[in-house]
Amino acid sequence: MRTHVEFISNAFPPYPGEEGEINPGIWGKRLAEFIVSKLPSHGIQAGGFYSEDWGWEIPIKNEAFPIFIGCGNQTEPGSTSFLCFIDPSKPEIRKGLFKKVSTVADVGRVADALDAILKSHPDIKDLRWRKEDETP
Repeated sequence: MRTHVEFISNAFPPYPGEEGEINPGIWGKRLAEFIVSKLPSHGIQAGGFYSEDWGWEIPIKNEAFPIFIGCGNQTEPGSTSFLCFIDPSKPEIRKGLFKKVSTVADVGRVADALDAILKSHPDIKDLRWRKEDETP
């Protein structure tokens, strides 16, 4: 499953003071705002996004199981490289002790929307999808 996408862009610089909401050198709030603004046109509803120590988490409304998109810059100083990832990243998750639920269709729908959203931005370059366990 494709769940991790990397790209280069100058379009999402940090807000002044954004590092105070996460960790030093980490940002991505403008990217999260951009993604959240475009998801409804792809039939996906997002909850309010919020900061984590690694970047920004965008919860996706999904009845079968929780899904979120994580996004943030790569941490090299001055880098314009970003990573977005979808969680869960495995094709199945457990629900309860004995029930397994396939994530493929719902995660695929979110990945398709995220791909279209990122490709629609003229300042996003070198878009590359990978699996979670692939090295960048």
